[in-house]
Amino acid sequence: MAKPDDNLMSPVQRLRDAPRCAAKAKRTGERCMCPAVRGWRVCRVHGAGGGAPRGQRHGMWKHGAQSLDAIEMRSLAMMLRRIATAGVE
Repeated sequence: MAKPDDNLMSPVQRLRDAPRCAAKAKRTGERCMCPAVRGWRVCRVHGAGGGAPRGQRHGMWKHGAQSLDAIEMRSLAMMLRRIATAGVE
């Protein structure tokens, strides 16, 4: 007696039904057929879950002048400066 193919816990069936990677090849234009990582549109080969850690956990962290907090603080200071000088002109 053959095994039925409708086993939902079968790893083969889950891979077959998984959404596919949305990345396309430059040369051929064909899509990658690997299964996409859960929560991402692409597979692990095309960058799902990748990237370096942010902030001080990053290996190239120097001083924080270009951190998100510093950039936000500078933009706030520039906005306050524009408001202060707008009434003077």
